[in-house]
Amino acid sequence: MQDETFRIRQAALEDLSRMLEIYAHARQFMAEHGNPRQWGATGWPPEWLLRQDIGDGHSYVCEAEGRVVGTFFYACGPHIEPAYETIVDGRWIGEEVLGEAGNTYGVIHRIASDGSKKGTGGFCIQWAYRQCGHLRVDTHRDNLVMQNLMKKLGFVPCGTIYVEEDNDPRIAFEKLQL
Repeated sequence: MQDETFRIRQAALEDLSRMLEIYAHARQFMAEHGNPRQWGATGWPPEWLLRQDIGDGHSYVCEAEGRVVGTFFYACGPHIEPAYETIVDGRWIGEEVLGEAGNTYGVIHRIASDGSKKGTGGFCIQWAYRQCGHLRVDTHRDNLVMQNLMKKLGFVPCGTIYVEEDNDPRIAFEKLQL
């Protein structure tokens, strides 16, 4: 699917202030929609982490009409996300279907938009999926907006994972091209 409305590119340090604005908007949006703890309690993500993501080449921005309207982290590789090594109350589809080969996947984190362009989040997730054909994503149990988007895009809930920044369980989603 090609959408001429949006364009994805790697983020640069010059994008950092805009990215911070987008994350502030996302924290407020989540709080207003029943999910105040996912990022709001810790001010997530911190600036140092965004700088690190940019430096590592894993930070991306989504542009529409010449301006940055969204941002996210994306990486792909074997065992790319340490938090995904342990999943409870379920199992990753990729491991079940592909065995060890299922442990090479893409991951998207810290996805956020400024709310000005409908479909930004979906476009970013679909872009990441097209990069590798096997994508894993997690979201807070209170993030119903993201859960609904995952299901709409064909992702399957696989179980529960835990992340470093807090003790709240996350629903793990996966989509795999077979």
